[in-house]
Amino acid sequence: MDDTVDRKARAARRGSGQGLAEAPFGFQPALALDSRRGTLPEAVVTPAPAPAEAEEPPPGYLGHRARMRQKLLAAGPDALLDHELLEVVLFVALPRRDTKPIARALIGRFGSFANAIAAPALELRTIPGLGEAGIAALKTVQGAALRLARAEVIDQPVLNSWDRLISYLTATLSRERVEHVHVLYLDSRNRLIADEAQARGTVNHTPVYPREVVKRALELQSTALILVHNHPSGDPSPSRADIDMTAEIAAAAKVFGIVVHDHLIIGNGRQLSFRREGLL
Repeated sequence: MDDTVDRKARAARRGSGQGLAEAPFGFQPALALDSRRGTLPEAVVTPAPAPAEAEEPPPGYLGHRARMRQKLLAAGPDALLDHELLEVVLFVALPRRDTKPIARALIGRFGSFANAIAAPALELRTIPGLGEAGIAALKTVQGAALRLARAEVIDQPVLNSWDRLISYLTATLSRERVEHVHVLYLDSRNRLIADEAQARGTVNHTPVYPREVVKRALELQSTALILVHNHPSGDPSPSRADIDMTAEIAAAAKVFGIVVHDHLIIGNGRQLSFRREGLL
């Protein structure tokens, strides 16, 4: 009878899950009975976490950028070559690109820092990797440079700061691909009131209407003018049309007591003054 009791007890323990061998370390089987089938479900094993991937090293150009910034801040922009200054300009616009080959491509195409920032957007779009953000950065620098030059002459007596005026006009017009005519309107103390683009023409001709020039001078209460236009060829020598147009404007202005101080032609690194040449 004792044997019968022992057998029943062992059977009961098997049915309730007691007496099973202890699970190996790290393995936790689910031992609850499936009430629908009366069987044990399959054991659930949690996989070990995958080892963390090694981080990629930072791009090599980041160290170069740091050196360029340090050079700029320590020695000033004059210590940088043209392509290096272009690199620094493009750092912010292209944060995840190596700007060195882009800067060298700009110099290869346009020849200098000044020519690169002044180049038309259509031509800048041909530079691989530059993109709209890079073009916008270059045009921002160009705009800032022109504003700085303008600040040197606006509201100043231009006849007493002629060199600064020439620098401003050279920065504004010397790299234009077609002719532009500007009129500098001065007050009674020869201070610059306004610099206005009067007309834009072709590579060798710009139509200018004396009546419009004088009308605008009267609106601004200007008492004196300086005419300015560029020659895209780089040669500032005046044409017959330039001489005739200047004489017509001077005659129309004189009727209203407005003086034409000069007519300046801006070339590539050279300028011509009608007054100095005896043409006015």
